[in-house]
Amino acid sequence: MVNESQIEEVLDGLFGNMEFTAEPAGLYDPLRYMIGLGGKRVRPRLCLTVYSLFKDSFPEEILFPAAALEVFHSFTLIHDDIMDRAEMRRGQPTVCRQWNDNTAILSGDVMSIESYRMIAKAPVSVLPQVLDLFTSTAAKVCEGQQYDMDFETMDEVPMEDYMKMIGLKTAVLIACSAKLGALIAGAGTRACDYFYRFGYDLGLAFQITDDYLDTFGDPAVFGKTIGGDIINNKKTWLLTRALEKSGEMEKSGVIAPEYGKTALLEAMGMQTSTDREKAAKIARVKEIYGEIGVDEDAKYEIIKLHAKAMDYAGMIGLGKIRYEVVHRYADRLIGRTK
Repeated sequence: MVNESQIEEVLDGLFGNMEFTAEPAGLYDPLRYMIGLGGKRVRPRLCLTVYSLFKDSFPEEILFPAAALEVFHSFTLIHDDIMDRAEMRRGQPTVCRQWNDNTAILSGDVMSIESYRMIAKAPVSVLPQVLDLFTSTAAKVCEGQQYDMDFETMDEVPMEDYMKMIGLKTAVLIACSAKLGALIAGAGTRACDYFYRFGYDLGLAFQITDDYLDTFGDPAVFGKTIGGDIINNKKTWLLTRALEKSGEMEKSGVIAPEYGKTALLEAMGMQTSTDREKAAKIARVKEIYGEIGVDEDAKYEIIKLHAKAMDYAGMIGLGKIRYEVVHRYADRLIGRTK
């Protein structure tokens, strides 16, 4: 079995030496730029980690598909940034800001195509299953993005709908990454299915962790400014739960009106034209979140989903050493809330 430090070395080499077509530079430079921004490489790392449970080396038949997961994810980020009018990504200007929207759209398109070129390097023996998994996942990610856009015009989103959205937008690609590693390694159908379920619940926990950290994280650790979701009234797990819980608590008289649903809606409507106004809005919403305990609710949900994911991992029959490898990966993925 390959150890975890070797996986890190392989990832560094895989993305540090990734090459794209040279010309036209206006099309391919944004791809090089996007990959160069780095990131946590969550998806290829999971794919390689699962593969390493069954194999002792990383041939091209797994390296290219693992890379495809990151390239496809990067494509979705390029297009997400266009839709969100985002200016920064991982501390650097977004592709649409560094170039323009038209370039970002076209470069994103070719990045998506590039991911299919890479995924097609999977072993011929499992290529039909790999392509089916990857294609269905890609469609689901787009469905999740559409739901996320639909939510922007809604005052409130039921928690069930929010969980469905992040399941599609975030969790399915992480689930795909886990199953892809098992599938290419030659694991049985049962193991592949349980790895998918492990990845899906871990993906949900990962997204809720991100939602939590955007409000309660340390900027130095999180890597971006805290409170962006609050400023933009973005539908997150925290806001969804807060609107749901504050209404219930206000009706039952458990909390004072200044922390109830009406107060939360008023806080969401606060002006954000200046830095001082932005800071005031973030502080007020965080105050309400803290009073009604939404921060602790999020931590509990993350822990619950993590445990559910590990239950699926435990059903695979990996043995103690291999199970611990999976457990460490899961802990690192959500450990930023601790």
